[in-house]
Amino acid sequence: MKWLLAGLLLAFLLLGSFLLAPSPIDSRGWEPPANPGLRGEMAPNERLRLSDLVARGGVQGPEDVAIDGNGYLFSGQADGSIVRISPEGVVESWANTRGRPLGLAFDAQANLIVADAVRGLLSVSPAGEVTRLTREAEGLPFRLTDAVAVADDGRIYFTDASSRYRLDNYRLDLFELRANGRLLRYDPRSGRTEVLLRNLYFANGVTFSQQGDYLLITETARYRVLRYWLKGPSQGQAEVFVDNLPGYPDNIKADSAGRYWVAVPALRRGLLDQLHRQPWLKDLVAKLPGSLQPAPEPYGLVLALSRDGKVLTSLHDTRGDYLWGVTSVTPHDGILYFGSLYSDRIGRLPLSAVPGLGEQD
Repeated sequence: MKWLLAGLLLAFLLLGSFLLAPSPIDSRGWEPPANPGLRGEMAPNERLRLSDLVARGGVQGPEDVAIDGNGYLFSGQADGSIVRISPEGVVESWANTRGRPLGLAFDAQANLIVADAVRGLLSVSPAGEVTRLTREAEGLPFRLTDAVAVADDGRIYFTDASSRYRLDNYRLDLFELRANGRLLRYDPRSGRTEVLLRNLYFANGVTFSQQGDYLLITETARYRVLRYWLKGPSQGQAEVFVDNLPGYPDNIKADSAGRYWVAVPALRRGLLDQLHRQPWLKDLVAKLPGSLQPAPEPYGLVLALSRDGKVLTSLHDTRGDYLWGVTSVTPHDGILYFGSLYSDRIGRLPLSAVPGLGEQD
């Protein structure tokens, strides 16, 4: 009996400590739209498994991919390095940002512009020399510089996914569901950084339309893609481009035909959608060890969108053991390259192997 009482007392103390301890998040409630599921053009298939694997085992966390004029692939790694991969698949270390390089894009001078989650917006010269361009806007430092796109006039558009949480705690931002993200623009000529959109829910990927009249930005935590007008009567305004996706959209990039390729590293989970309705319960769950919190199942998913936001087709790896957790899709010369924050490989698939794309003017 004495041991039973002691055990109950210990359990009571532990429970009390857990309940009274502050939560690492301050959640906001939300009523998510009903999950559309994987139906129609998003029905499961195994098309991602048709991809070749580049540098398998030779890369670690290649979140995004950029290709230079000579056909070399560049990708950031978990250790802060940027590797260069020859057309023959030879991997070599090319530069090191001393941070965590995520989004990549080349400018007109062949500098590699890098959205580094730790160090901000960087430029890497063709010789591999790293220069920091900007690390804050309006006095608020970037905490998770995420994706980047370079305009024809040289100005750089990029996202800071969260002004509160860093990459190692990014799930807390998705859980908390407060608008901590921003869309920004850096002008290399003036050195000025300006905020174009604020109060975004984990601002992630960014890409230009084919005509350059608007940007698309993925709002990962809200399962949607926004459109921000750069020209025309709606200049400076934002609107929803596509809503209620079946997973968490990450990077988005346009191909030469005007289609948009969206990487979806994880599917939505019913449990988390339920928790969003009860912010106090999210605050409690966030105090649990990471291993006990809701986590995504391994799955591979890529969506192709038309210019009007309709899903044209999808690519899946339902087993999640070949190309899973895809965080970027880079179209280049008729080839799709798939990066992942979590894996040790880059996928490569010809566009000709993807059915259902149709023709776009």
